[in-house]
Amino acid sequence: MVKFKIEWSIEARLDLLDILDFYMSAAYSKKLYSKIHKSTRLIAKQPYIGTQTKIETVRALITGDYQIIYEILDNKIYISMIWDCRRDPEDKIIDSRAKK
Repeated sequence: MVKFKIEWSIEARLDLLDILDFYMSAAYSKKLYSKIHKSTRLIAKQPYIGTQTKIETVRALITGDYQIIYEILDNKIYISMIWDCRRDPEDKIIDSRAKK
């Protein structure tokens, strides 16, 4: 089984930092980070595990209250967004990095 390389966008890294900073409890932030990190490792091993979006190469994996939005490009997984599912879905904009 081929393991895909994970690449994070700057926006996704900032999303994750904002989410972790939101919680006052360092212990909870650490637990949440661990959960998201575990999900990204799962995506690297099984990239088609997430639900396909309207864009063919973009998928979303739900982890607790969050969605990891990622795109499969060759042998890379590009994480473009960490989305809090409790937010208004109308604010979520998903796009593709793949060349048209």
